[in-house]
Amino acid sequence: MSDSIATPASRPWHGVLVATTLPFARDYTVDHDAFGEHVAWLAANGCHGVSPNGSLGEYQTLTDTERAEVVATAIAAAPPGFTVMPGVAAYGALQAARLSEQAARAGAHAVMLLPPNTYRGGRDCILDHYRTVAQVGLPIVAYNNPVDTHIDLTPDLLAELHTEGLIVGVKEFTGDVRRIYEIKELAPDLDVLIGSDDVVLELGIAGAVGWISGYANAIPRSAVALYDAALNRDLDKALPLYRELHRLLRWDSRTEFVQAIKRSMDLAGRHGGGCRPPRLPLTPDLLARVDADTRAVLALGHH
Repeated sequence: MSDSIATPASRPWHGVLVATTLPFARDYTVDHDAFGEHVAWLAANGCHGVSPNGSLGEYQTLTDTERAEVVATAIAAAPPGFTVMPGVAAYGALQAARLSEQAARAGAHAVMLLPPNTYRGGRDCILDHYRTVAQVGLPIVAYNNPVDTHIDLTPDLLAELHTEGLIVGVKEFTGDVRRIYEIKELAPDLDVLIGSDDVVLELGIAGAVGWISGYANAIPRSAVALYDAALNRDLDKALPLYRELHRLLRWDSRTEFVQAIKRSMDLAGRHGGGCRPPRLPLTPDLLARVDADTRAVLALGHH
């Protein structure tokens, strides 16, 4: 592990947790050997944990059995003190609870949970969703991604969830860097985790305590260095790093983020590979842009 800011054992969702991509074989089956090697490599390169079965892990295309197997592989590959916090997003609370139970049996440290991701229910539905999954007993980090779910976990709703003891943190993916201040006003003890790579500096200096990082899959050491500098408010170090990396980090907030990050991994010497349908390969124009941005960052020595 690096000299990065320590991840408290009592709060394993702190630090740089990589939203891991998932390697597939030619027949689209999960390549568990490659995935386990990737988890171990991320740990050796200074990251604090992984968050498999998120959007970047293409969870929507996996069966519940496959998702349980991915969690088991991550835990088997993780060294002591390295967090595994799987995503347990599902159509409904009962499925999410079953996924959480599987994660708990496997030895996961916490779970990350979207609100119901197809049913645009009201406040009562959202509260019931988190109450049901919280009964499993693992700490829950809420995942606020209104772009995909069309449900916004607003600061007042997050405060209610936290006050009731249902969540310990939130992965903030709105891209609105102002929101963290209202969250901390309404729920001072709720941990805010950076949800999109292209706002890591803004949320880091504002008080975030974790980063669910996409591009750490390709350049983990530079990602951890940026995170540490941001949390330490060392702008002399953070700003130049951020300027150099941002052309790559902003791909994390685009529709093609999974394909883009996997392509960047390939160019960085890692195994990114292809995606399961419905994600298709990048168009020639997008591929050229991702390649140019990735090569520019790698040419600066980032890894």
